[in-house]
Amino acid sequence: MTTIISKMHYLKSIKHALLISVLAVLIQACGSVPILGRKQLLLVPDQEVLALSLTQYQDFIRNAPVEKNTTHAKQVTTVGKRIASAVETFFKNNGYESELKNFSWEFNLVKSEEVNAFCMPGGKIVVFEGLLPITQDETGLAIVLGHEVAHAVAKHANERISQQMALEYGGAIAGGLMGNSAAAQQIGGLVFGIGSQLGVMLPYSRKHEYEADELGMIFMAMAGYDPRAADAFWVRMSQASGNSDLEILSTHPSDQNRIAKIRKNMPKAMEYYRGPGIQNTTQQKIKTTVKPEVRTSDKWTF
Repeated sequence: MTTIISKMHYLKSIKHALLISVLAVLIQACGSVPILGRKQLLLVPDQEVLALSLTQYQDFIRNAPVEKNTTHAKQVTTVGKRIASAVETFFKNNGYESELKNFSWEFNLVKSEEVNAFCMPGGKIVVFEGLLPITQDETGLAIVLGHEVAHAVAKHANERISQQMALEYGGAIAGGLMGNSAAAQQIGGLVFGIGSQLGVMLPYSRKHEYEADELGMIFMAMAGYDPRAADAFWVRMSQASGNSDLEILSTHPSDQNRIAKIRKNMPKAMEYYRGPGIQNTTQQKIKTTVKPEVRTSDKWTF
């Protein structure tokens, strides 16, 4: 009996030590979403996430009917670069310009009736023509592009890969799985290569979508676009999609909940807006906002 009890204590000690090791690794790999300050798990170096996604993105662009030099294509590029520039200025003013050093922004318009847009890590953003009747104008397009830029800046793809690694491998993370290219590639292949008819990306979680909505409004406001247009845009999206209110059936938020969140977050976004008749509070906000957490290890960049 004493031997059995001793073995039980030994196993319990091992589990306890393993748990502490896992927690220590996860804490080390913890970053924060800019502005919002939410803690997130980032197990994979940014460079590796970019490499995993870039091949998929380049394959897509090579085979997609990308519009070039048309009025709409130029508008997508112009609005996208304007928002990206505002985001870069924000990071620079906060002393975190290096966080976007691996970004190379691209904004493409694809000939397709699909009502969709997507963003790959590092700022590779694609808009489908089917969205244009709903965006209607430059401000409407800024809502979409602000949302996609937010996915990139918040490193949602990295977080999704990291969460999946933690779920599938659990305690093995503490044994050196973190930074394991084979594991990251296996999961990255699922994230970036499967999940839509065009083989682009699996959909983000509802948490990520809500977060991209909120950050996207802030980013478009920084760029001088009125975030109040987001309310009407998502109403038009709801009407066009006929989306059900059964949020649990989809990774995307229901239209009703999404619009409610947008209205709730509007005052915060308006603090960054510098439009006609609006007091410029952006600079004051930049100085006081939550800064992203930077890990001390050279292996982790955010």
